[in-house]
Amino acid sequence: MLLQAPVAVSNSAHVIVLGNEKGGSGKSTTAMHVAVALLKAGQRVATIDLDSRQKTLTKYVENRRAWARRARIELELPTHYHVRRGEGVRLDENETVEFAGFAEAVTAAEHSHDFVVIDTPATDSYLMRLAHSMADTLVTPLNDSFVDFDVLGSVDPATFGVVGESHYAEMVRHARRQRRIVDGSLTDWVVVRNRLSILGSRNKRAIAESLNELGLRLGFRAVDGFAERLVYREMFPRGLSALDNLDKETLGRRPSMAHVTALQEVRTLIDCLKLPLDERGRRRAAARAEWVAAIEKPLELEDLVAD
Repeated sequence: MLLQAPVAVSNSAHVIVLGNEKGGSGKSTTAMHVAVALLKAGQRVATIDLDSRQKTLTKYVENRRAWARRARIELELPTHYHVRRGEGVRLDENETVEFAGFAEAVTAAEHSHDFVVIDTPATDSYLMRLAHSMADTLVTPLNDSFVDFDVLGSVDPATFGVVGESHYAEMVRHARRQRRIVDGSLTDWVVVRNRLSILGSRNKRAIAESLNELGLRLGFRAVDGFAERLVYREMFPRGLSALDNLDKETLGRRPSMAHVTALQEVRTLIDCLKLPLDERGRRRAAARAEWVAAIEKPLELEDLVAD
C-alpha cells in the first residue's frame, strides 16, 4: 500500500516516535522513560499506543496509575490514548477504523500538549508507516548485536563493513521524504543501542563502527541506551521508571546500585535526544519542586505564632 500524506501536527506538539520492526528492542520501555522524563521536566505529555495487539505501553501506563492509587503515592502520568484494532473482515475497513482512532488521538493532543510520544508495533503496518512520517524525533531502539543490526543494514561477514540497507531503513527514508514534502520539516533520527554489554568486546566495537558508517549513509545519530538490567523489567508491574523516587515504599525494597546506574543511563539518553523543552514547562517543574520542598519542610515556630 502507498503511504498516505502524514497527519499534520501543530508546532505546539513535538512528536516523538519509537519505531523498529524487530520486537524485544525496548521500544515501550524507552517510550515510557522518555514520557516520564518530559513530565518531570514540567512538559505536557500525551502518549499514543499503536500496538493494538501487545498494548505494552498501555499496560505500563495502567500499571503506573494502579500502583500510585494502591501505594498512595504521586506518580506523573501522561494523557494516554490507545488506538483500537480493527476487527473486521476487510483490510481497508480495518485501516479506516484504525486511522480514525489515530487521527482522533492526534487531534485531541496536538493543541494541548508539548510532546506526543508514539509507540509503534514491531510490524510493517499502515499506521506504523504513518506515524514514522509524522515524527519530529524518531527513536529506534536496537539491541546491540548484528542480529538486530540487520533491521537497518547488512554487513560483510569478513570486514563487518556495511554493504546494504534493509527494508526498515528504506521505509524510514521514504517516511522522512514524505515529511519534507508535507511541511518542509526534517526528522531527527536517533538509533539507541540497548542491552549494551558493560564490558568492552570486539563485537561491541564492530557494531559501533558499522552503526557509525550506516549513520553517515542514512542520516541518523547512534547513542547509548540501556544496558541489560533486570531492574527495568522489575519496574514494569508497578509502572515505575528509573527516574522516579525509588525507595522502599515505591519499590518494595531498598534500591540497589543497579537502580542508580539505570537512572544515569536514562538521564544520559534524554540529554542525547536533544528534545526542545518548553520554557513554560521548565518554570512549571521549578515551581513544583519548590512546592514539594516546602511541603516536606517542617514548620518553624514563628510560622505558627504571630507577633
